[in-house]
Amino acid sequence: MRDLKAKRVVVKIGTNTICKSDGTVDRAYIEDVARQVVELERKGVQSIVVTSGAIGSGSSELGLDGRQKDISMKQACAAVGQALLMMAWRDAFRDHGKSVGQVLLTYGAFSKRDRYLNLRKAIDSMFCLGAIPVVNENDVIATDEIEDIFGDNDKLSALVASKMDADLLILLTDVDGLYDRNPEADKDARLIPTVDEITKDIERIAGSRKNERSTGGMRTKINAAKIAMESGCNMVIANGRLENVIVRVADGEEIGTLFTARSQYTNKERWILFACPLGKIEVDEGAERALRSGNSLLPCGILSVEGKFKKGDVVRIGTFAKGIVNLSSAELRPLVDACLRAKAEGRKNGNGHTAVSSENIVIHE
Repeated sequence: MRDLKAKRVVVKIGTNTICKSDGTVDRAYIEDVARQVVELERKGVQSIVVTSGAIGSGSSELGLDGRQKDISMKQACAAVGQALLMMAWRDAFRDHGKSVGQVLLTYGAFSKRDRYLNLRKAIDSMFCLGAIPVVNENDVIATDEIEDIFGDNDKLSALVASKMDADLLILLTDVDGLYDRNPEADKDARLIPTVDEITKDIERIAGSRKNERSTGGMRTKINAAKIAMESGCNMVIANGRLENVIVRVADGEEIGTLFTARSQYTNKERWILFACPLGKIEVDEGAERALRSGNSLLPCGILSVEGKFKKGDVVRIGTFAKGIVNLSSAELRPLVDACLRAKAEGRKNGNGHTAVSSENIVIHE
């Protein structure tokens, strides 16, 4: 048995698991998931459901086959399918006397501090009210996921787990876990029960298997594992069609592949680390050494400023860090230019400004 001790779980269900072969929503499956979530609640475990399948079910409802290449067509399918999905989730939890709350997210919710804090408060309030949060990418207005940048809600579920302080992320898919070789091509392929570190070999094994109805593959799940592990959250990839799989995984049964929680960042550090940067600051070698030693970033150590950002936004610093800026790009550029001119003239420029304070910098490799 695995010693997971989960008190808050994020359950992500892939399109191939939640939809039938014709693309319609598998209501019987959703009802079984609801039963398991309610069972976990009785054990004192809170659950957040991340659901895929909006585009697939919408396509089926509208009589469309395969993947539609036109983005606006996919957005229309998502709008139709989202309603079908939420009706199914509402009906399934209503049988257990539970309500559901629909949470449609874009990645801006994880990049703007105030929006992120509001999201946390809303989900915590749902738990206080006894409602089950059901999360999906807002495909109708956000095309990042549709265009196959983030994957089939895998990264979204990992960010939700990270930002909502989950102990366990369960990715339910149509395979039993991560294998050492492609099980479809090699009958001797073996399931990897535990991964403690994402190595190049693990990334190579993941490959990029996809099909026409889902945008994700094992590679997107490995990327999700990186986020979960660095957030101090265990993650399990398991076959969503196994009997009572959610409860069994949460109870610690050795099902699927476990990716073990590694480092533990503070809540603020996790937000900085996984927020989408709104600009980039290139620094010189001296500034990099200072930052790695725990010091603040001063304008005199900056080589260039890219993008347009405001005070309080997250920016990338070189290739090794992220931080919250104390100055907007419009305020910072003149200071950097003055420092560069002073350097060229061989004099010092002590402008007294701090571009990014040390407590707002997260070093990553």
